[in-house]
Amino acid sequence: MRKALSYIIPSLILFGVLALQYSFPSQIESFRAKVFDVFQMIKPRVYQDTPVRIIDIDDESLEKIGQWPWPRTILAKLVSRLATSGATVISFDGVFPESDRTSPQNMLPIWAEGATSELLRAQLEMIPDHDTAFAEAISQAPVVLAFGLTNEPHKKLPALKTGFLEHGAGKDRAVDHVWPIFKGAVVSLPILEKAARGNGCFNMGLEWDQIVRRVPALFRLDDTLYPALVLETMRIFQGASAYKITMAGATGETSFGEKTGIVGIKAGLLEIPTDALGRIWLYDTGYKRERFIPAWKILAASAPLAELKEKILFIGSSAMALKDLRATPLNPLSSGVEVQTQIVEQMFLGDFLERPDWAAGLEFTYLTLLGILLILILPMAGAIRCAVIAFLAIASAFGFSWYAFVHWHFLIDPVFPSFAVFLIYLASSFLNFLGTERERGHIRGAFGRYLSPALVEKLAKNPKQLKLGGEMRPMTFLFMDIRNFTGIAEKFTPEELTQFMNGFLTPMTDIILQFGGTIDKYMGDCIMAFWNAPFEDEGHALHACQSALAMQQFLRATPGFEEIRVGIGINSGNACVGNMGSEQRFDYTALGDAVNLASRIEGLSKNYGTATLVGQNTVEATQEFATLEIDLIRVKGKTKPVKIFALLGDTELKNQPLFREVRGHFETMLAAYRNQRWEEAEKSLENCRRITLPNIDLGVLYELYVSRILSYKINPPVPQWDGVTIADSK
Repeated sequence: MRKALSYIIPSLILFGVLALQYSFPSQIESFRAKVFDVFQMIKPRVYQDTPVRIIDIDDESLEKIGQWPWPRTILAKLVSRLATSGATVISFDGVFPESDRTSPQNMLPIWAEGATSELLRAQLEMIPDHDTAFAEAISQAPVVLAFGLTNEPHKKLPALKTGFLEHGAGKDRAVDHVWPIFKGAVVSLPILEKAARGNGCFNMGLEWDQIVRRVPALFRLDDTLYPALVLETMRIFQGASAYKITMAGATGETSFGEKTGIVGIKAGLLEIPTDALGRIWLYDTGYKRERFIPAWKILAASAPLAELKEKILFIGSSAMALKDLRATPLNPLSSGVEVQTQIVEQMFLGDFLERPDWAAGLEFTYLTLLGILLILILPMAGAIRCAVIAFLAIASAFGFSWYAFVHWHFLIDPVFPSFAVFLIYLASSFLNFLGTERERGHIRGAFGRYLSPALVEKLAKNPKQLKLGGEMRPMTFLFMDIRNFTGIAEKFTPEELTQFMNGFLTPMTDIILQFGGTIDKYMGDCIMAFWNAPFEDEGHALHACQSALAMQQFLRATPGFEEIRVGIGINSGNACVGNMGSEQRFDYTALGDAVNLASRIEGLSKNYGTATLVGQNTVEATQEFATLEIDLIRVKGKTKPVKIFALLGDTELKNQPLFREVRGHFETMLAAYRNQRWEEAEKSLENCRRITLPNIDLGVLYELYVSRILSYKINPPVPQWDGVTIADSK
């Protein structure tokens, strides 16, 4: 059943993702648009000089000429000067729906009765109307006006200066694909519309996040199609009489057999690719100063009009006060007229971003095939292989999308296939994880009562290790037991003793585990632990010593344990560690001389009156602590003696002058003692006793050597005596 679920659940996820892609295409498209934005940020369109310029009503022009709107006579002069320059097309990125309020005919009713003489009134009435003057200038120039579409019904309809021819199949009409459907329009005065050669909509196609990524080439007002301002500009530029709309299915343009709407528009000789709704993708360059010519310079007497010959000129505003600003993928404050200009530049250069009508079908097919392949492969792969396969699948989706963008300017969605791959990977990984955890749980349940926790976890991760055997490795061992445990136990009932031991062993164990140790076993009041197995620990000697100091600090600072005294022995060396025992029952433990010496050292700690004794190998492995060499011992059965040290504190104590002075005198005492210079040894020992170390009592150690020196003075050692103490019992 579990194996079947590893295929069924990812299959359901794949089906759900495919259904989501089919049911909510607009929401998915919003997310993929962000990826296309990033592509443009990484590799924007390179600006190239084209015969397209912006006559900019910028802040400087408003300052020099006056506030907006300017009198139509000024606009008439602007148009006339541009026409004189030889401009091919003059397009207004703005609408003129009302009469000029500065016309004399509009100003006369405002003036108070009697404030103006009849003669002056008569003279003013003879001055031509500003709108008429503007219309006259428009009629003498290749001007394209603009209108805006709204969702509020209006009686006035824009003047349609051209027609549309559709090249499609059957009843699949272009008007049915253009979206949204507008209900009304804000149009220029009839006298102006009639005088203009072209008329186009200047609405922007804002996305869900208010960013302009696609500019509509076609607009729908009720059931009538209208051209965009950019499209109308290029029609007038070429002297074309109509537009030709190409529908999917017209010339084999299909999305795997599915009709998807509009695929392109032809204006004159220009073939303009669009998306299914008739929108042109903006291939952004960002702001480029070279596009702009301030309007005040054109109106100046010294205007460089010769530079405008055979140019397409858009008249618009970048002034902040006029608020004709839009966000684009590369510019959060782009003027609307600059967006229009960029689209016309793309038409000149033939440099378009395209999302082909077959892209959705390709993505659907790729997602389906890839999903099925992953569903078949992932249940048989491990965690790392699953991650690698998923990463390669996602990387291939993004890699192909980026390649298509750079080399073909195609917009292929890498997001949704990657999202599907990620979900399938998560599902398969989670199911694999559950299966692995089920196997590990079985091992923990079967062996957790008999083996150490560290071994259980190791076996859970690698059940193949469930066999006898070991390995040699350097390790550090710690033995600890309670001093005078028999006397303590006599004060408790069995239940109280159990409670006491649990309360004692639990924090001691926590400290050992905190410093990376492994609990080997509990033996009554004794704990055996080691470091550097089963997990490698390069600082095993350091961590064992830190554990010993932490345990002593805990006992001193914890109410109820202040009177408890412990003995700790630590030693480092090579040992065989692994699964030891029989085929029926084994444990993870360590064997070797280093283990035995640690146990012996722990037993000797009470003789020297110190809580923690450390072997020579451990001291040589770490120089972090305040240690004091206290004896040279020979363990029974061994010929080579070893030094043992008292572990008294950390680096702070080690660096204290008093400690260094005590250690110096004690080392001098040991040298004299081992060379049988008893009076010198007694003097050095007396120097030690005069120094008091905070919170450290070495009285038992000093008394031990006082007794030894006195004994040897009365009964001198044998001639071959080497100063070594024989440790023949624990």
